[in-house]
Amino acid sequence: MSLRLLSKRGSLQESVGDMTAYTDVTTALIKKTRAREEALGLRDDACRSRFLLQPNATPKVVVFFHGFTAAPAQFDAIGDAFFQAGYNVLIPLMPGHGQAGDWNDDNPPPLPENPHIYQEFGQNWLENAQSLGDRVLVGGLSGGSTLAAWLALEHPQQVDRGLLFAPYLSGTNALVDWVVERMNVYFEWKTQPGVVGFGYSGFHMPALRVFLDLGQQILDRAQVQPSAPLLIVSSAGDSAVDSEEHQQLFQAALKFQPKCWYHCFNRKLAIPHNMMTQLEGNQYADLPIALAKAYAESNLTWNAITTFSERLQQGEAFETIAKQLDLSPSLSPDLPSMLMTLRLLADDIA
Repeated sequence: MSLRLLSKRGSLQESVGDMTAYTDVTTALIKKTRAREEALGLRDDACRSRFLLQPNATPKVVVFFHGFTAAPAQFDAIGDAFFQAGYNVLIPLMPGHGQAGDWNDDNPPPLPENPHIYQEFGQNWLENAQSLGDRVLVGGLSGGSTLAAWLALEHPQQVDRGLLFAPYLSGTNALVDWVVERMNVYFEWKTQPGVVGFGYSGFHMPALRVFLDLGQQILDRAQVQPSAPLLIVSSAGDSAVDSEEHQQLFQAALKFQPKCWYHCFNRKLAIPHNMMTQLEGNQYADLPIALAKAYAESNLTWNAITTFSERLQQGEAFETIAKQLDLSPSLSPDLPSMLMTLRLLADDIA
């Protein structure tokens, strides 16, 4: 069922009918999801799917896919930011994730080793989101970001924007990729002291191979077909994924879609791969959120945003640049503070 926001001319009866249908859809979705997760037996509340829903269908809905081996709690902060901005927000538990158990080398967690499981899951949640508003954004971190990128390529007309944080397209060096491609070993994450690790502490390598293979497909497809507009966010301090391939994806997507943006945080900020929360070690977790909100609400092309940023760095006033370039209708309310924050950080670490 597809719900639409009423125009101002809609009757009271139509409004009540739409509200009832929306309530029925959201209630059924939550009930079905909760029943499935109760049957799985989850590790803790951090693993439960999140539903941040407005009283009515919204102009925009965003679906966030958490990282490989992680949990929906990873997107609590950005999910709340988008909800406060008026979005409906869905943060589903990824397949095979979040289940309680004594997982180890002899008994690895039940993570899928078939990409079709993730692809069907992503398409299902895209359909769910279409029932809650007019336009759907998809986003994620790491493996979840890879899934979001696939959806943006597979369904460019149905996806309004892709918000890709550190997508896993390959590892940081060839040796790591070789291990992922060929070794069926069990791997345990090394979590720094004082840093929270959501989800599983280890995994069977073929489960990660799924995203490496999917990442290569995405890079290949982006060379020859358009995607939905993409925001791709990297960190030079990321020790898990290759930012060069993020740039390759950006340049390929930009040829077909001029509204793609790319940003790589300076290495001196030490923003880790898990960049979405302070709990996971990113003291600048507000920056990815600000970027995402500014992008989601803007219609600026990459050429416009780079010109804007360069003139801002030269000391010109924000309002003057916007007026001269006739960009005011395309600007997000979050863009001035986001650009100014990035500029101040650049000055601090220069």
